[in-house]
Amino acid sequence: MNKEINILSNVGLYIRLSREDDDKTLESESITNQKSLLTQYVKEKNLRLVDIYIDDGYSGTNFDRPEFKRMIDDILKGKINMVITKDMSRLGRDYIGTGELIEKFFPTHGVRYIAVTDNIDTYLDSSNNDIAPFKAIMNDMYAKDISKKIKSSLRAKQKEGKWVGGRTPFGYLQDPNNKNKLIIFEEQAVIVRRIFDMCLEGLSFYKIALRLTNEKVKTPAEYYSFEWKNNYHLNYGLWHAKTIRDILINRMYIGDLVQNKRNKVNYKVKKIIKNNPENYIIVENTHEAIIEKEIFYEVQKRIPKNVGRNEKKETYLLDGLLYCGDCGHRISVTSRRKKDNRCYTICNYYRTYMKYHVCTTHSNNYDVLEKIILNTLKELCLNYIDNKKIKEETLKNINNDNKESIKKEISVLETDINNINSNLDNIYLDKLNKLITEEQFNRVKVKLENELKIKQNRYIELVSNINEKSNNEMNYKKIEKFIDEFLSMEKPNRELIVNLVDRIEIFEDKKINIKVSFNNLN
Repeated sequence: MNKEINILSNVGLYIRLSREDDDKTLESESITNQKSLLTQYVKEKNLRLVDIYIDDGYSGTNFDRPEFKRMIDDILKGKINMVITKDMSRLGRDYIGTGELIEKFFPTHGVRYIAVTDNIDTYLDSSNNDIAPFKAIMNDMYAKDISKKIKSSLRAKQKEGKWVGGRTPFGYLQDPNNKNKLIIFEEQAVIVRRIFDMCLEGLSFYKIALRLTNEKVKTPAEYYSFEWKNNYHLNYGLWHAKTIRDILINRMYIGDLVQNKRNKVNYKVKKIIKNNPENYIIVENTHEAIIEKEIFYEVQKRIPKNVGRNEKKETYLLDGLLYCGDCGHRISVTSRRKKDNRCYTICNYYRTYMKYHVCTTHSNNYDVLEKIILNTLKELCLNYIDNKKIKEETLKNINNDNKESIKKEISVLETDINNINSNLDNIYLDKLNKLITEEQFNRVKVKLENELKIKQNRYIELVSNINEKSNNEMNYKKIEKFIDEFLSMEKPNRELIVNLVDRIEIFEDKKINIKVSFNNLN
């Protein structure tokens, strides 16, 4: 049963200003003006003011506001039994929640509600009260419209390559002269570069994190002074594998702006959901890079080789490169046994589902296997060098002549394409000046456009061919450097092996298949 509303009420004034209102610089909505209007109203009506509740910078689309909650608590305690706002939108813009308050909560607790400028007074039998639900819907629609406009404005800025995020990526700061641009924060950038270097050395996420933690390198959490709640893996001073991974795969470090990775469910719900990568907004070359593109993409190739490895005291040369040739899953290396100082390989799929007999052990003495693989790799490298020398001698003059021929053809095509475009412009002007008929224009236009398309396709093909040859030459030099280092070392390091080997497949019958990175260059 509803409580009887007391006309001689104890008044609570509720005032709210959201960031959206503030952005629109509506002076009438300011905290000061709302307070002045409502206190004057209380004075004119000879009401008793008990308290004023002010939520500054809070959206009306939900009721998770500190002062609003305090007001509700005071109603439940019987401290106030009358609530006055400037208008209904100050109480809230969610029509369901606002309706619940006005139609159910306030009457149940004997609270009289007044929205001054909307002429709503729940104590009076007025037609204005009857349209209150419609006003609530209109306020909700307004909030929805504002949300769409803000989101649309943010998307437009993101597509223009402007930074509109909150916390900047580790290694960057907002430019003090342009809040939409990122600049390098060198103190953090040094750490980022070091993380990429350690990945190139063959260290796993866990090993990189452990090394940084042991060296007491300052973490992102410490820089940003996060207040984590029950989040053990992001404690101050502790680097973790996920943090390392997020840094290593972040394209922001090569100067590309990657935004729209997360969104709110809707304008009423604060919950954040992750977007699919295809919905990310990516604009290239918007800020200074911390990591060179060549290094970044090399790391992306290394990551699969560095993850999925057991974190043991000894790091094996072939860790992360071994795969089961029969089931395709990774092969790991066990820790050394104390009794004979031996370690063995084992198929991870077999070890996980041993009782289902989905694969076999693929057990090999690791030290023996490593020697066999290194000897085989040495033979492959020597064969590659010998074959390449023979091939180079045979094709040297042909390739040089061919390259010069391609460059000349590209130059001729550029001239032809420019001439055709110029002719297209001229015949269009001739048509406008009625020097040729529409039929003549269309016939010549079709002919020129067909010719243009053929030459453009040929031009693209030749330029791609030149670029591919240049890239291959760079790859040849890089691979040769790695091969020379490998052949000169009695015991190669893991970094060299990772550069030379894509994967090593081990079969149950002891057959070994080594897929090297220079196979595709032959």
